[in-house]
Amino acid sequence: MRILQSAVFRAICAIVIGVLLIKFPDNTVKGITIAIGVLFLLSGIISCVTYYMAKRNVSEYKIYDKEGNIVAGEQPTFPIVGLGSSILGLILALSPTAFVSALMYIIGAILILGAINQFMGLINGRRYGHVSLWYWVMPSLILLTGLYVMVKPMAPLAMAMLVLGWCTLLYGVVELINAFKFYRDKKNWQQSQEQPQLDSYEEVTEADEK
Repeated sequence: MRILQSAVFRAICAIVIGVLLIKFPDNTVKGITIAIGVLFLLSGIISCVTYYMAKRNVSEYKIYDKEGNIVAGEQPTFPIVGLGSSILGLILALSPTAFVSALMYIIGAILILGAINQFMGLINGRRYGHVSLWYWVMPSLILLTGLYVMVKPMAPLAMAMLVLGWCTLLYGVVELINAFKFYRDKKNWQQSQEQPQLDSYEEVTEADEK
């Protein structure tokens, strides 16, 4: 549940940042840079804390079902985006003036890390349910946009901020959809694993009674 809350908060922060970039494409305002930095910092801190708490609660032993899937003791995914967001958010919040001109590259780098994180989530999510092609297309577009901005910066700056704003907004929406999908798939998968054990227990109980 903590992992879900962390993903939802990260998605909301991305959506807010995307809206700010779309609404203020001429992003040379110091206050907007600080606000984006604070949002990145909060999102990253919560992701890292959630990962640490989830790792502490993981059992030292892994339990597998008959098909070889992990039932308990699964290690949480390391929050690459969370760590990157924390570092970059802190830099933006403390030194906004020095990084206004580099904001396009910073957001591009965050989008690349975010897309990689979503790919990792999709790979892990395939163990619990079907992942359609649509779920792979969205992070691919985000990754390509981030790479394009890093390799070939757009001009004027306002256009780049507008494009990155829409991509950041898209990332937040996709992250939100993925979080609820994988939480639901994992919950259904765990219930399907518990049901055969319950049926087996009932059969043993009935046999003992006879």
